[in-house]
Amino acid sequence: MKSPFTGGKVELKTEVRKLEYRKEKFPIHFHFYKCIDSGEEFTDTALDNLNVAQIHNKYRSKFGIPFVEEIKEIREQYGLSAAKMSEVLGLGINVYRQYEGGEIPSVATGRLIRLAKDPGEFRKLLEISQGVFESHEYDRVLRKINQAAQADTIDEKLYFYLFESKYPNMLNGFRMPDIKRIAGMIHFFAQENKPYTTALNKLLFYADFVHFKKHGTGISGMCYKAFEKGPVPNNYGSVYNYLLNKGLINMTEVTFQDFVGDQFYSERNIQLNEEGESLFSATEIAVLKSVSKRFKGKTTKEIVQISHLESAWQNNADMSGRITYEYSFDLKVTEK
Repeated sequence: MKSPFTGGKVELKTEVRKLEYRKEKFPIHFHFYKCIDSGEEFTDTALDNLNVAQIHNKYRSKFGIPFVEEIKEIREQYGLSAAKMSEVLGLGINVYRQYEGGEIPSVATGRLIRLAKDPGEFRKLLEISQGVFESHEYDRVLRKINQAAQADTIDEKLYFYLFESKYPNMLNGFRMPDIKRIAGMIHFFAQENKPYTTALNKLLFYADFVHFKKHGTGISGMCYKAFEKGPVPNNYGSVYNYLLNKGLINMTEVTFQDFVGDQFYSERNIQLNEEGESLFSATEIAVLKSVSKRFKGKTTKEIVQISHLESAWQNNADMSGRITYEYSFDLKVTEK
């Protein structure tokens, strides 16, 4: 990139700045270009999107406002259109669709939407607004609520066991943990890199943190800790075992001279959801490919050594501490 002021060279800079959104100030890692000749600062669309994403994510997290994926998921669990969901919640006819498109609700509305995720609470809202449904539609939504109530008990226990938090925050890259997306990531790296467990842990870490560095969100929704051999997903053994038992990933034991290693492999591509759509966005796929390429051909030992260069590991290894995604902005691997 050339300077729009002088046509000369520029450098990418990052510094912590407090920016205001809805009368609240949040510290973010503000990204900008600086013209070397004139000292002028400027941004482009990509940096603007990253800076704004950081502010919006922190605002949603602080006030308990659901993220876009959660807003869509809440509606879909009841089998409602965005328009009908708006009516049940007492919103304008197109409002819910706008929230799914990225517009941020008010604090009160955001908490109402998150409360609606609970089938018992949503049943109350449905009873209040049953006049907006035909009788057969009302019965159909009631059946969905009952199904969601049964599944909710299982999901709550599962998330509590496998993941540190099911709500988006800085520890999970502002993403809800998603079993299918995690399985899809593992299949991708199994196809491209055929990693053993220790190497896979690092590949997942870099995929999540590189995407956060570039776009302000992780991919998997997993939290990470700093262990002896580098960053690892929190509770990764249980997560992998769950996926194996469900038949969502494949692993084989490989015998070496003095130990047995678990190697991941893939017999099929599961990077699609039930509707045949990609589990991942274009930016996520690009990051998965770049991380795979960056580490392809490297041994597990080499990958571990590279991960030890990261401040995310160095600053947390002594206590096996949790790694906040803000360390993504200090990543060294993408600078090579």
